[in-house]
Amino acid sequence: MIGLKGIRDIPELLRWRAEVITEVFGQEPDAELLEANRRYYELHIADGSHAAFVAERRGVEVGCGAVCFTDELPSPDNPTGRCAYLMNIYVRWPFRNHGVAHKIVSRLLEEARARGCGKIYLETTPAARPVYTSLGFHDLPDMMKYASLKA
Repeated sequence: MIGLKGIRDIPELLRWRAEVITEVFGQEPDAELLEANRRYYELHIADGSHAAFVAERRGVEVGCGAVCFTDELPSPDNPTGRCAYLMNIYVRWPFRNHGVAHKIVSRLLEEARARGCGKIYLETTPAARPVYTSLGFHDLPDMMKYASLKA
């Protein structure tokens, strides 16, 4: 089961976010970063621009995923201008390679399509790439990322 989380679930979402940050970035988030995440959840879950999900298997939480919604200028490849960015996709180690990530991403895609998103994208790691390609994602060679200086 993959359940949509709301404002009342922010403490649970913050636990998941801390686990993801620790796993992905190799460091535990400090209180300031967690507070910034709490404020983000309060604002964006409330206004509908963020949807967060937690996956359970036999009553045990096993993974999570989220989707952020934005709008851009409509274009031929995205006539609605509606965009979805999939993020915070994570499955705990004992539950990996059992289809959990596939189910989480499928649920995120379902949510994005239901909201009329014409462009859906994400960032990935080499280990997760096969899950995403199996669901129809492909590389975007024309994308670039600005590497800003930290303050």
